This record gives sequence, C-alpha cells and structure tokens, in this order.
Amino acid sequence: MNLKFTVTQSEMSELLLNISPVRPVFIWGAPGIGKSALVQKFADDVGMECVSLLGSQLAPEDIIGIPQIEGETSAFIPPKMIARKEPYVLFLDELNACSQEVQKAFYSLIHEKRIGEYHLPKGSVVIGAGNRSQDSAIVKTMSSALINRMFHVQLAVDTKQWLDWAYESGVHQWVIDYITERPDHLFSEPPKTEEPYSTPRSWDMLSDALKEYGAGEKDVPERILRVLAYGSVSSAHAGSFLAFIKNLGNKNLLSEIIKGEARFPSEPEQRDVLYFVAQSFRAKLLLELPEDKQTIDRVTQQLVHRAKAMIKELSHINLELAQMVVSSDGGRVLPEWFMVEIVRDLPRLIKNDK
Repeated sequence: MNLKFTVTQSEMSELLLNISPVRPVFIWGAPGIGKSALVQKFADDVGMECVSLLGSQLAPEDIIGIPQIEGETSAFIPPKMIARKEPYVLFLDELNACSQEVQKAFYSLIHEKRIGEYHLPKGSVVIGAGNRSQDSAIVKTMSSALINRMFHVQLAVDTKQWLDWAYESGVHQWVIDYITERPDHLFSEPPKTEEPYSTPRSWDMLSDALKEYGAGEKDVPERILRVLAYGSVSSAHAGSFLAFIKNLGNKNLLSEIIKGEARFPSEPEQRDVLYFVAQSFRAKLLLELPEDKQTIDRVTQQLVHRAKAMIKELSHINLELAQMVVSSDGGRVLPEWFMVEIVRDLPRLIKNDK
C-alpha cells in the first residue's frame, strides 16, 4: 500500500497519542526506518508495557488460544502473552506478512479488542505495522475486511529528526557527521537483489560495529573499515562513507567554500576529496532550496548567489562534477526556478550537459 501522504517520526508520535486510544492504527513503511522503535517509544511515553507479536511467525492458535472443557461446554483460553490484567500496547508487527488464517484470527482482536470471551483490559491499545509490497520483504495481501478495521498511515524518513535522535542515543560521531553532510544517504529504497542497503537501522548497525572496534579512538585497518561499511549500508553509500572517513580533516571544507574562505581542491591527488565535496554540495542544495522561489529567506538567497558562483568555479576544475551537481539523480532534481537561473547564467555548463 502506498498512501498519498506520509508523516515524519514526530508526526507519527502525535497520531499514535491521539488516534490509537480510540482506533487501531496500522503503520506502513520500508524496513529499517524505525516503525518498531516508534511504537516502543509510544508505549514508554504513555507508561504501558509493549507486547510485540511477529505476524510472520504466528499460527491461528497463537492468537485465539486453545479450547478447554468446562463442564458440558468448552471455551478458548487465550495465550498468556495476550491475556493480561493491566492495560498494555499490543504491537502486531509484520501483520501483513501473516497467513490469511492468522489474519482472520485478528479480526475481533483488532476491531473489538477481544478474543472469544476474553476482552483486553480497558485502556489497551492495538497497533499494527508492516512493509510495503515494493520493499522485497515478506508481504502478503491483506484482506479488505482487515484493512477496513484499521486507520492507516505511512511513515517516511526525516533526516533532521533522525540526527536529533542519533545525538541523544550516542551514535558514532563518524556516522553523525557523514549523514549531516549527506542527508540523502540516510535511506535508500530496498534493492531487487540480495545486498545491504541504507536505512536508519543499518546506519545504527554500522555505528555499533565502529564503536566495538574503537574506530576514532584507535587505528582500525582500512580493510576492516571496508568490511564494516559494505556489510551494513548500500555499496554506493559505503564507498562514499569511506572516502569521507579518509578525508575527515576536510569535513568542514564545504562550509568554508560556501563562506568564501576556501576553494574547491584542484590537485589531481585530491580528486576523491573534490568528488565528495561536490556530492555534498548537491545534497545541500536539494535539502535547502525550496520548490517555490517566493518562500526564500535572506540566508537561502545568499546560498543561491554563492551556489551559482561555486558551480561556475567547479566547472573550470572539473566540468563532469559540475554537471553532476545540477543534473538529475535517480529522479531527484533541483528546483525549476534555480535551473532556469543556471541556464541563464551558465549556458556553457547546460549546453555540455545535453
């Protein structure tokens, strides 16, 4: 399922606080973007225990329980994990990965918060989550009856909010600094082949690996750093991350160039530094230039003027990298009004790009 609108992590928290007490909520989103962590945080914020069930590993009897004879009749005894005395948050993770029979077992639990004759304690909350069909994850079609019993919302990655979390959670400084420079590398769509790809979870995993090796506090062999990076995030992002680590002394170079305090490196032996700075420059423009020119503030206007001068300077050093800054990248393009100004002010650059 792809919903027309998406929400950030903070917006999702607000939705859960306002909607989940009265209606079950289903969170859609790619693997590794923090769906489970958000539900756990919500449970912590409201002071309730979070009980997680993994849909892909459930059988119907794990939900409805097993029958027990009581005199001349029988009754289903719900599982101990579900049958609790105090209100709690029931998190049905990978709900759309379970079989149709298990989905049926969820109907009354989701709609009426009951299993047979057992009712969840008053105040309990039911939240579901699942991946999208295009994520190359285990996904099965949800029945229309189940879909209609829940409020649906789609979670998107917000780099600024993730960085706030990363600082608070003690994520390795190299990872924080890199994502600050390349916010567009925090998440990549799952590939069709079996290989690592970039998500908030995989960057956190790389952070843990770097901390275990003591990277930054002691020297770690370059080969090991390559194994850690390429084993955690996408190949393209891993290579860029390693280039960033190699050139940590230049991590403030882009800011200095924008301020006019430094110039793009032009020596042949500095090509890897130039490539990383050019990529970071493009990422900054994609992040900070608004679609509507009328909304530009004074600071952004200064960036626009400086950016055009920087692109011209870069084109004299390496025309290919200058073209990379202004070209499309996987469908991502700079604002149309900015490109119009580039065509007007730097026709040679655009002419050679065609």
